[in-house]
Amino acid sequence: MKAIIAVVFAAALLIATAVAQHPGQPPQAPNMPGADNVPHPPHPPNPDPLAHLMFPPDMIMGHARQLNLTDEQKAFMRSEIQKTTASFQDLQWKLQDQVEQLQETMKSTSVNEQQALTQLDKVLDIEREIKRLHIGLAVRLKNRLTPEQQDQLHHIRDNPR
Repeated sequence: MKAIIAVVFAAALLIATAVAQHPGQPPQAPNMPGADNVPHPPHPPNPDPLAHLMFPPDMIMGHARQLNLTDEQKAFMRSEIQKTTASFQDLQWKLQDQVEQLQETMKSTSVNEQQALTQLDKVLDIEREIKRLHIGLAVRLKNRLTPEQQDQLHHIRDNPR
């Protein structure tokens, strides 16, 4: 169960990181004759701007005793994690199907741009649902923690053993 929780949260962080990288990057001009076609080193990835504000579910549950989580808190968190995990798995399968369809669309030597962009929108819609799912879980879990428990988690994260 911990592995599933870690995968769910890791995927959320990866998506958040990927989305966070795009707004700060200037648009790149296509390679055109006479343009500066010298390859530039890739930009280092931007850190996740929300990582320091959220707590991974496995971190919370892994320190339940140290945080003195109540039985009610633990039951709520387990229930929310299980619901999110089930929804995430369903969305992952849908995403895989849509990505495969996008790949099929792009295989042709002459790609129908409107069809490709429509299919891309389907992929991005599912990725958006996945991100909302993870952020929603993080918010619900954080809201069930007391300020003291949140402070403890910040300390645990900032001072790993």
